[in-house]
Amino acid sequence: MADIFLYEVFEEEERLLRQLRPAGLDFTSTPATIQEAGHDLPPAPVISIRAQSVIPPHWIDRLEAVLSRSAGYDHLLPVRSASGGRVRCGYLPRYCVRAVAEQAALLWMALLRKLPSQMAASTTFHRDGLTGAECAGRTLLVVGVGNIGSEIVKLGRALRMDVLGVDIVRRYRRVRYIEFARGLPRADVVVAAMNLTAENRGYFSYERMKPARPGTVFVNIARGELSPAADLVRLLEEGILGGVALDVYENEPLVGRVLRETGNLCDPRLPAPLRELAQHANVLLTPHNAFNTVEAVTNKARHTIEQILHYRRHRRFKWEIPDMVSA
Repeated sequence: MADIFLYEVFEEEERLLRQLRPAGLDFTSTPATIQEAGHDLPPAPVISIRAQSVIPPHWIDRLEAVLSRSAGYDHLLPVRSASGGRVRCGYLPRYCVRAVAEQAALLWMALLRKLPSQMAASTTFHRDGLTGAECAGRTLLVVGVGNIGSEIVKLGRALRMDVLGVDIVRRYRRVRYIEFARGLPRADVVVAAMNLTAENRGYFSYERMKPARPGTVFVNIARGELSPAADLVRLLEEGILGGVALDVYENEPLVGRVLRETGNLCDPRLPAPLRELAQHANVLLTPHNAFNTVEAVTNKARHTIEQILHYRRHRRFKWEIPDMVSA
């Protein structure tokens, strides 16, 4: 039997895993999620997923360990809870820190420069209404200053932005921390980079975001459940937000499955607020791809192998999900 069965493995990742694995390490993989694969029972006592697989409750008693090849781990919390901590749960906290931070910067710069409208105007060559803004001198509010958030702070500073951080745990001495309610009215750009918890689900709601200055840009590279799409639509329509970029989505397993089947953002099976959001002019949607650079995918393969080998030797992962979750 293979050491581990891996779900949601895309082509480049598969190639690197096979290239980097040591002799004696055996695994089986599929590009499908658990739901897409249609497995009734776990194919191995140790499995690996990403963020779009949902582990069936009746699998819990048959599993020894679950490794999520992701920097987030909220989707593993129910597994640990349901098993009473018996099922070891690991993740990859640092493999894509720079990649995701750069994607956040890419997205907010594209929105500040009205890139979607620029691209639409390329067929007419009209420049009316396309005047954008530079980063220097603008205020960046990073909500969630952990591994990825701290890297976003560095990039914002390099762009000569005034950078503020929001976090309940203030672990970086050089970050200028502020309460969200005080920082939001000052911000030109807000980036969601926090872990998803039961307490912060829906954090970027209409009511919480309403005090933002008109035209604020919002970017979410963390978890879709932090920013309700219906509220984002309303904030855009009222001019409170001037642009929105999402790499993550509410009910992402459904969204990913439907879009892989149809490629149609108007598919009626998709949540109505997401379909509406996709029609707005200054909105950018990417397919949970912020992690996907050559460097990060190589790190991911190396860290995955390191986790598997560590579990095989010690019956626990080197990087296990934290006991306490901070927002």
